[in-house]
Amino acid sequence: MSHTDPAHSKVLIIGGGPGGAYAASVLAREGIQVTVLEATKFPRYHIGESMLPSLKLFLRFIGAEDKVKKHGFCVKPGAAVKLNQFKREGYTDFVRHDPDNGSWNVTRSEFDDILLSHAEECGASVLQEHKVTQIEFSSDENGQPTSRPCAATFTCPSGEGRITFDYLIDASGRNGIMSTKYLHNRRMNQTLKNIACWGYWSGQLKMYKPGTGRENAPWFEALTDESGWAWFIPLANGVVSVGVVMDQVISTKKKSDARAANQEASLKDHYLEQLFLAPGIKDLLGAGTLVGDVKSASDYSYSPDRYSGDHYRLVGDAGAFIDPFFSSGVHLAILSGLTASITISASLNGHCTEDIASDFYNIKSSTAYTRFLVVVLSVYKQIRSQQSNYLCDVDEDNFDRAFDMLRPIIQGTADVGKKLTEDELRQTLDFCKDVFAATDNDMVESVASRFSPELLSIAAPIFSADQLKRLVDPSDKDAVTVINRVNAVKALGPLYVTGPSSIENEPVNGYIACIEQGQLGLIKID
Repeated sequence: MSHTDPAHSKVLIIGGGPGGAYAASVLAREGIQVTVLEATKFPRYHIGESMLPSLKLFLRFIGAEDKVKKHGFCVKPGAAVKLNQFKREGYTDFVRHDPDNGSWNVTRSEFDDILLSHAEECGASVLQEHKVTQIEFSSDENGQPTSRPCAATFTCPSGEGRITFDYLIDASGRNGIMSTKYLHNRRMNQTLKNIACWGYWSGQLKMYKPGTGRENAPWFEALTDESGWAWFIPLANGVVSVGVVMDQVISTKKKSDARAANQEASLKDHYLEQLFLAPGIKDLLGAGTLVGDVKSASDYSYSPDRYSGDHYRLVGDAGAFIDPFFSSGVHLAILSGLTASITISASLNGHCTEDIASDFYNIKSSTAYTRFLVVVLSVYKQIRSQQSNYLCDVDEDNFDRAFDMLRPIIQGTADVGKKLTEDELRQTLDFCKDVFAATDNDMVESVASRFSPELLSIAAPIFSADQLKRLVDPSDKDAVTVINRVNAVKALGPLYVTGPSSIENEPVNGYIACIEQGQLGLIKID
């Protein structure tokens, strides 16, 4: 251990990615001693470049918004989505109702470095090239090991070291040392066992909708053979990230068939061949040039049976990973980093017991994950026309919490049982898919001229499926598409627009979060 490495920290964070760095900033700003052990040297490469609008509000809370805004990342006004059942693409417009509500497509090496440096400026002790190799657990009065972690062993450039701590945040990414090595509680989502390959392009590329409010938005497109989807994400300096996410079984067979026909067939050959299944992306690539190597990684979605325990929290990918179609990765990592900080502060400062704080975190994390999971499953239901057993991938208790508000809407009645059914899940998937419905300004204006303003107002109450059937003629396809999309945005828009305040709005077991700096924690309510 070097002389600068602390022997003890009130909170230890394993991993300096967005979730870990954000938690470190929040805790340090509360005056809580926090140490971050990061295995690599920043800046380091990472995929996952497309951000949601909520990011600005999260950054604002820790005083980092201007740093990111001034860095020069590519502005993201929304996202175009081309799915197989629509002739035109849908568009999620971030700035339609608020010009300042856009986000960015970022170069993750630079973005992550900004966040980790900010954590250090806030007062966190950040130790890079410190790789945690083992976690130790405390013992009870009889000398028997408990489930409470208390120390970590690590390697670093100067050798090996050991640090003790009171609370642990595991933000170690997909390796997830707590979940995979000690808890063994990671569950793989069988519907979303995919593999991704991607590369970077530059040169004579085309831009989506130049000269409009949608200019240079990223493009996401279902593959024509129903095996997956592809992305086209503009970055700064004329570089574009282009990738393909495909069912692993199908991808493996395609590669095997290609090698049987040509033993020299490479990953690059496979990647380029799949891009022909995304004609919209092929068009946007124009006369562009692939730069550098093609990268590949398994893209399995997973979640734990529990996100927290006695004095520990699983944050970001160390807890759960979800298919990147909805660009939710960094959002969920930062949200979990903030929620972990809130519950640790609450436990540390005696706002409640550690058991209550741990349960609060577990429920909030599982609810957030399930909401995005069901939205992503609604997309896959459209991408893949073949039947999939989606029900087995949705935990019933989590579904109840995540979509309690939607249940009476999709079924047209407030008298809904708590047993999740196949039909109820199907209706929820159908409701969620409408957030990606294919509309354009002309279509919206045409529908608005024929219907009451309340039907197209996002401020109006959410209409049930039965109400919409009475209000809109099913044969008026444009009206059905536009009004259903507005209805879905009312419910699902807050998923990707709302920042820290989203944690305050829903109580858990009689507690709500307080996110006021200096008073961070949990408050008991009647």
